[in-house]
Amino acid sequence: MTQHISNTGFAPLAQVEAYWEALRGSRLMPNRAEIDPRGIEQALEYSFIVERIAPGIARLRIAGSHLSDLMGMEVRGMPLTSFITPGSRRQISDILEEVFETPATCSLQLHSAKGAGLPPLDARMILMPLKSDLGDVSRILGALVSVGEMGRSPRRFDVTQSALRPIVSGTEAPVIKRSQPAVEPGKKPTLSPEAQKLQAGFNEQSVPFRSETPRKDAPYLRLVKSDD
Repeated sequence: MTQHISNTGFAPLAQVEAYWEALRGSRLMPNRAEIDPRGIEQALEYSFIVERIAPGIARLRIAGSHLSDLMGMEVRGMPLTSFITPGSRRQISDILEEVFETPATCSLQLHSAKGAGLPPLDARMILMPLKSDLGDVSRILGALVSVGEMGRSPRRFDVTQSALRPIVSGTEAPVIKRSQPAVEPGKKPTLSPEAQKLQAGFNEQSVPFRSETPRKDAPYLRLVKSDD
């Protein structure tokens, strides 16, 4: 897929793809739980994770600040097709199903047409599947990068080109060596502001259920008697 994103303005896509490939190794795909925002820290603002909620429909669970800038609002919880013009949404839905079901990776070239207060804008997106904690393929790690003046929001894109690549297991991906900053023993590595913002979302820790009206004095058992 890297040949499709060689333009230096789209370098964050290559970083996210290389991270996914390194995690995958010889498997079909990595697990969702393996994703660590520190591994793609330089590309976090462009990165996202979507969850499959129905055939052809995937909603954003985590999204970097660049995606919010494109829409002019917080985009978590929105469908991925929110970034796409109505005429290309069916194509995106079909691509999502291919990525989940084949499984496959996909790179897309996007274009947002010129309009009032809207300069023409080119963008690229990559989609790479992930296994959920239950073992099903219901997550996608992706990135969306636009290059040029953004203009007013929201910006929506037509799909001008797409390339699907079926994943073949058994082929070991190259090992990616990354330099890590020195960390003193007993201290956690420092995250950038973008990484700190997304850390909680990437962890997706479960929240224990708590009753809205707790009763501390409620007995464990209660006898109910009826003479009816």
